[in-house]
Amino acid sequence: MRDHIETICVQGGYRPKSGGPRQVPIVQSTTFKYDSSEEMGRLFDLEAEGYFYSRLQNPTCDHVARKIARLEGGSAAMLTSSGQAANFYAVFNIASCGDHVVASSSIYGGTYNLFAVTMRRMGVEFTFVSPDCTEAELDAAFRPNTKAVFGETIANPALTVLDIEKFAAAAHRHGVPLVVDNTFATPVNCRPIAWGADIVTHSTTKYMDGHAAALGGCVVDGGRFDWMAHADKFPGLTTPDESYHGVTYAEKFGREGAFITKATAQLMRDFGSMMSPQSAFILNLGLESLHVRMARHCENAQAVAEYLQQHPKITWVRYSGLAGDPYHTLAEKYLPHGSCGVISFGVKGGRTAAEAFMARLQLGTIATHVADARTCCLHPASTTHRQMNDAELEAAGVSADLVRLSVGLENKEDLIADLDQALASL
Repeated sequence: MRDHIETICVQGGYRPKSGGPRQVPIVQSTTFKYDSSEEMGRLFDLEAEGYFYSRLQNPTCDHVARKIARLEGGSAAMLTSSGQAANFYAVFNIASCGDHVVASSSIYGGTYNLFAVTMRRMGVEFTFVSPDCTEAELDAAFRPNTKAVFGETIANPALTVLDIEKFAAAAHRHGVPLVVDNTFATPVNCRPIAWGADIVTHSTTKYMDGHAAALGGCVVDGGRFDWMAHADKFPGLTTPDESYHGVTYAEKFGREGAFITKATAQLMRDFGSMMSPQSAFILNLGLESLHVRMARHCENAQAVAEYLQQHPKITWVRYSGLAGDPYHTLAEKYLPHGSCGVISFGVKGGRTAAEAFMARLQLGTIATHVADARTCCLHPASTTHRQMNDAELEAAGVSADLVRLSVGLENKEDLIADLDQALASL
């Protein structure tokens, strides 16, 4: 099969056999039958490939995971029940109690809370740095017990663009992997592994599904990080796992398979945040049109951003496709074919005016969601990021007047007309 993104979106991950179903089959079974305990035991020992319990692996989920791994240029992937679960697994797979992680401050509020509050209670400390920090400032954030670096390709909702090469170089200087959440860009518009990232995560709930139909997440391993070269930092991968028959993942499965195998055999076993076969099936339907939809999302968002930029009732607009955007140069490098369909902007009159504007939209609905076929909007400071204090909001690039507009697949002239009437009423 060719490696063009479009072809992988449509046909990657699953090749039907003669007489088999052309669509990815839904294997709606929690368990699988075997003729002998010996045969099943080989599966438990990771000596054979197959399925024994869908909490760990399921054929439907694996077909879709393989497609996403190919889209990202990775070696292996696993599906999770949500994007939050994906980010948790990606970090907790290599960082545990007593460890430290460096993360960009400009990330989704839910992810920030996961790191700064919940994982801190688990004994993992995080240092947050500006995505615009210098190399010296970034290096200064590392500690002897640092185990990973984390950032978002396009931050939600600040829309900062991560300098992936800068963060990857710093991570590798200190012998740790770079984890990048690529939800907003998708592999259609950016493949972080090609720029030096080691692990990629997704909330598949967003553009990959594309229709707000199924929750999900994904972790992709680039298969390039040499765990054994930094064995002292990653004992979970480089020493025997006594909770799973004494297997040493990095030795048995190598660079290409160690990370995902451990995440599956150990973390998914214990936490169980797997994606259902039904959700994986729905996700695959979304992936088949991802390359088509992303082009339209970007086209519409560019037109809307240009309209908002010149409107007298809009105080500022953040969209990397605009020539004057502070991240335009980075977007030209990492996102040459477009970024995403999300725009952040401020309405003259602050929070009160922003809320009034959103209430008057007819096509754009107020929803705790983003990145699907239908246009929607949100006021993050009072919703998704309301658990953050003023200093944390400022560090994340979330101002009190910020409106996050997720531009859908509707006609762009209709969308602009809707925005125009809502702004005219203020």
